[in-house]
Amino acid sequence: MSKAQAVTLSIEAIRKEMVRLSLWEASPPSQEALSSQQPFCIDTLEFTQWLQWILIPRLEALLKTKIPLPDSSAIHPYAEEALKSRTENAQLIAQIQQLDRALSGDTNG
Repeated sequence: MSKAQAVTLSIEAIRKEMVRLSLWEASPPSQEALSSQQPFCIDTLEFTQWLQWILIPRLEALLKTKIPLPDSSAIHPYAEEALKSRTENAQLIAQIQQLDRALSGDTNG
């Protein structure tokens, strides 16, 4: 499986899991909130909002335009911290770890 295919599958799995957990939002946050300069927009967005409205669209744009994807990713540690309060988030955390692996070129993990 190619890196692009692995990333695409990871994005789809994250989206499905967020919908299942009722974390997928119908309306975007304000433009001001989306324009934060802080990592993960930590000052203006919840982690799941950052996933939905920042990371996923950026990765999909790279995939669509065939611009090279990042060579590595380390979102999983922050996801664990941000989502640890609810045990039902375990599968979402695992899907984010899989996205990190896919972006890092480990399509077997």
